Amino acid sequence: MKQVLRKGLKSIVVEEVPDPLLQPHHVLVRPAYSLISSGTETASLHTDGVVAELRHNPSHLQKIAAVAKLNGPVRTFAEVKAKFSEYAVLGYSGAGVVAQVHPTVSDIGVGQRVAFGGEGSGHGETVLAGRNLVVPVPGDVDLQHATFATLGSIALHAVRIAGLGLGETVAVIGLGLVGQLVAQLARLQGASVVAIDLKPERIELASQLGADHAIPAEAAGEIRSRTGGRGADCVIIAAAAKSSAPCLQALDICADRGRLVVVGAVPIDFPWHEMYLKEIKLFMSRAYGPGSYDPAYEKGGQDYPISYVRWTENRNMAEFLRLVSIGKVNVERLVTHQYEITEAAAAYRTILDPEARSLAVLLRYPAPDARPQAEAGNAERPVLVTPRRRVEVAPRPHGASDLRVGLVGAGNLARWVHLPIINRTRGLALRAVCSTSGARGLSYAKRFGAGYCCSEYEELLDDRNVDVIFILTRNQHHAEQAAAALAAGKHVFVEKPMALTVDECRMLEQAVRDSGKQLTVGFNRRFAPFYVEQKRHLAGRTTPKVVNCRVNSPGISGSYWMADPAIGGAILGEACHFVDLMHWLLEAEPVEVNAFSLPTGEAHPVGENNLVASFRFADGSIGNLTYCTVGSRTSGGERVEAFAEGIGAATENFTRLEVKGSTRRTRTSWWPDKGYEGLVQSFITAVREGRTPPVDVHDGTRATVGCLEMLESARARAPRPIGFDRPLELVG
Repeated sequence: MKQVLRKGLKSIVVEEVPDPLLQPHHVLVRPAYSLISSGTETASLHTDGVVAELRHNPSHLQKIAAVAKLNGPVRTFAEVKAKFSEYAVLGYSGAGVVAQVHPTVSDIGVGQRVAFGGEGSGHGETVLAGRNLVVPVPGDVDLQHATFATLGSIALHAVRIAGLGLGETVAVIGLGLVGQLVAQLARLQGASVVAIDLKPERIELASQLGADHAIPAEAAGEIRSRTGGRGADCVIIAAAAKSSAPCLQALDICADRGRLVVVGAVPIDFPWHEMYLKEIKLFMSRAYGPGSYDPAYEKGGQDYPISYVRWTENRNMAEFLRLVSIGKVNVERLVTHQYEITEAAAAYRTILDPEARSLAVLLRYPAPDARPQAEAGNAERPVLVTPRRRVEVAPRPHGASDLRVGLVGAGNLARWVHLPIINRTRGLALRAVCSTSGARGLSYAKRFGAGYCCSEYEELLDDRNVDVIFILTRNQHHAEQAAAALAAGKHVFVEKPMALTVDECRMLEQAVRDSGKQLTVGFNRRFAPFYVEQKRHLAGRTTPKVVNCRVNSPGISGSYWMADPAIGGAILGEACHFVDLMHWLLEAEPVEVNAFSLPTGEAHPVGENNLVASFRFADGSIGNLTYCTVGSRTSGGERVEAFAEGIGAATENFTRLEVKGSTRRTRTSWWPDKGYEGLVQSFITAVREGRTPPVDVHDGTRATVGCLEMLESARARAPRPIGFDRPLELVG
């Protein structure tokens, strides 16, 4: 399908990308029109160049420096350079016809006219949209006008946040798309609306659309004379600016004990003294309304009960279209330009050109199939078009004997670690990149020289030219995808955790035996130079040892997907590294664990992610793991101490090793080497030689079982045996 993308910092291109794959609680839509959000979208186009962008946002340099400290200057420079050619999705508002419905959606039918929204839905010929970000379009509303549902819900939510009442005076600063809609909606609330902008044509339009007063920004002081010297009861800032001028003006014209509502993208810099003297109430309006940025609502399809949350994102979108349908809101006058999707670059040039006097710019798409509207709940109707989920890319040349790699899961780990390693590993060639994001898949495929990108995992499984599959998706998909790859006759590199349950471990153990193929798990610490040296200092000592692992991961918190205990949380997802590391350092099997966690069932912090566990090993050694997500980012990451008779060795953050025996030795490194490359090379060597890799399916099983028993011990407040006895003698 064709999709509008930003290439690098400012170029607008239309590229062929794989059609999105239908997901649970989502529908696929074939748009008729999409609306370019001139404020939000053009803010991501850095037309002034890199130097100007850094001047406006010097924090970028601090971020680059922090990344370089973690990843080294060479890798960081490569990623900064890649930003000049990467693709990014633009757009989040449109309308069209439903092409396909997931079985989890029962109240939307194929062929139904809908408006859609949602970050990342984009300007494309096929759009994947969450059910709660799709609303039916009333029969008397043109699809051109229905494209305003998303921006309309933003404006409607801002008006709700403002709490306007009959007879109040509200000033709207900034008469772009959202500002024009806010002005119309505020008037419906019974407020007297004063519309303010720098551009005369926008001021005139607001007046024609019903604003009680429409004045230029330099005359905003007139509000006092129109309100008996009091000022505006409420000021809604709908402007987009790089300076705090709109905020300062809003404060100046706001009445004593008035309200300020920020809906536009502006730096918030209010003088404390004036805010204090006027006792101003400041409100932030967040996107479309309740549900915004909540993955459970937007992606998981979990609605909020209407009795408790009257106006959600979805209900705001539907209400806005109702107001358009009955003529209470006029959006037709806001449309100034239309372009075909293939002319997207010209559309963005129009928006950026002050002389064009653009406001709402629409993109048109090939007409959707005009079949009759389906009844709600009919998910069996055929799709309107045949999806294209594979796009060919010019590959880099490779040798006839090279192992060809298909990679699924094009996230940051793939970009920073695995794809560069695949490219520079002798005897490996990247065949394909599979990603649910067509733009990201295309970016990575072109950058790293793949033959094609795709959005459907089965493409890799069915490709006879793929020898090895690297699985870098989210944790809950690892076991199923690894088993499918083995069944398809592929060798498998799966990131940790290999599995989330004992049954999944059993399944993969069996799949490896049945397929005769090799599987390795991403336990890279075994190959990190300082951990390798730490183990060497422990080797040869036959008496039991003591290991202590302290890990601080504050990033695994909040709404970050890995913090969710339902899909393993931090313990199965990350602490599995240290179950494996202790086993490897000690060369002994864990046999028992006793663990304690913070109180569970809490949102912040997630108790299941903060745990202290003591392990007993078969050779009499003992180990302790402290894993927390509540520390600060300056508290340090990981420290692993190992003690044996006459010696102690500690590794910290991959950059420091201390060995204390008869003498004291310290080694440090500027940049961390986490062992990723050594792990991949060891796996590829094992595949070529037809032998079991150093990290195998049994190691993946051990780590998963150890973590499951750790969590169960904390839940039951009792020690738990770890029933790992290769290959499948596992306790449930």
